[in-house]
Amino acid sequence: MVIKKDVIIIGTGFAGMGAAMKLRQSGREDFVILEKAHDVGGTWRDNTYPGCECDIPSHMYSFSYELNTDWSKSFSGQEEIWAYLRKVADEQGIRPYISFGVEVTGATWDEDQKVWTIRTNGEDYQARVLIAGVGGLHIPNVPEIAGADSFEGPKFHSAQWDHSVDLKGKKVVVIGTGASAIQFIPIIAQEVGQLTVFQRTAAWVLPKKDKPTPEWRKKAFAAIPGAHRAYRNALYWSLEARAIAFNGHLNVLPLAEKIVKRELAKSIPDAELRAKLTPDYRLGCKRVLQSNTYYPTFLRDDVELNTDGVREILSDGVIDNNGVKHPADIIIYGTGFHVIDAFDYLDIKGKDGVDLAAQFRDNGVETYLGMTINGFPNLYFMLGPNTALGHNSVVFMIEQQTKFIIRMLDEMDRRDVAAADATKEAQSAFNVEIQRLVEKGIWTQGGCTSWYLDSQGKNRTIWPKFTFQYWWETRKIKGSDFAWERAA
Repeated sequence: MVIKKDVIIIGTGFAGMGAAMKLRQSGREDFVILEKAHDVGGTWRDNTYPGCECDIPSHMYSFSYELNTDWSKSFSGQEEIWAYLRKVADEQGIRPYISFGVEVTGATWDEDQKVWTIRTNGEDYQARVLIAGVGGLHIPNVPEIAGADSFEGPKFHSAQWDHSVDLKGKKVVVIGTGASAIQFIPIIAQEVGQLTVFQRTAAWVLPKKDKPTPEWRKKAFAAIPGAHRAYRNALYWSLEARAIAFNGHLNVLPLAEKIVKRELAKSIPDAELRAKLTPDYRLGCKRVLQSNTYYPTFLRDDVELNTDGVREILSDGVIDNNGVKHPADIIIYGTGFHVIDAFDYLDIKGKDGVDLAAQFRDNGVETYLGMTINGFPNLYFMLGPNTALGHNSVVFMIEQQTKFIIRMLDEMDRRDVAAADATKEAQSAFNVEIQRLVEKGIWTQGGCTSWYLDSQGKNRTIWPKFTFQYWWETRKIKGSDFAWERAA
């Protein structure tokens, strides 16, 4: 049996639910959301490691049309954000449109019928439009290390935290010091017996201005018309200003770098340890992190920072590249996610059976507006290539994308066509401009190698402009940028 719908959405994180809300608001009810888990939430459902929280202020990291006046603090934690998403699903009436426990395994475009056939772990689906709200932070990156399978103790990635494992008094090795690691390391350090942290590259770690939200402010937001919206707008522009430093104006960065180095010197009096924690690249080249507790953690006698690298894992420990053994009862990977190469895990075939993963590997990861791809009609990626941010809230980008998709559906109806395929020329022009700008930005000029880059060394992750420019570029449909196709 094949289940037929006009639109299919994959995932129930911010992207998937944002798309569902806009479809309903536009009067389009013929859709289903396919969710592999048994509740909504995406990243904020799956990541339950200690200390998991957002690094964008809560009042911006939320839907502009589903404001929450009751955030408990400046930067909310995983449980609070997940609760917000569950509340949105309930209040917006999204749950009846969700098929839980359905994992998408692939999709194929039928050129004759102008529909996508979506394969799952159960029944197949057909839809005119396919919206992938899977995001880029959902496939854990576990490095291949010699001897890893021989380790006899528990080992897991931070995104798959094993809460059944008791860390108390144990020898724990953490491999990696990314965004998740700097959040859970200070917390588990208070519990474990000995903690060894393997750092490949030092991170820029800014102080986090995180404070409880005063009750009077919550009441004011709820009682005074426009107060909450004005506060959110002020937050937006203060965050937006950070893009100035990243988008080619590198002379602005020394001030922020000085703040970090001052905080580091204040926190770490030992010169040798401070040198290990000091980045050798410009701020913003890799993801900028925020914490008030990360640096002080390394002052503890039971915490060791190792910068020699991992050579091998044994049954009871880890050997560094100097041949020194570090005993371990538990290994935790804080090594991030497959981002650019996440497309390698997709089985999507477009016109003439072209495989999307192979196309991206051979020709580079290129899209039109970071959403849709020539040769793959009616397919939209939420937070696709070059639409992630290093300075503001990705929820803003999601909202612009959902509005663009609705405009595309309206335009297809107006033209009485079954499919819209971005032209090669429009896609190429978009990518040429994006790459011109990222080459001027800190991600290319900053002297580092990061997960922002693909195998060809090109930044396929970050949006290199202001976010209001993305709003501007997606506010209207440029008809000449698409081939409009009628059904056979």
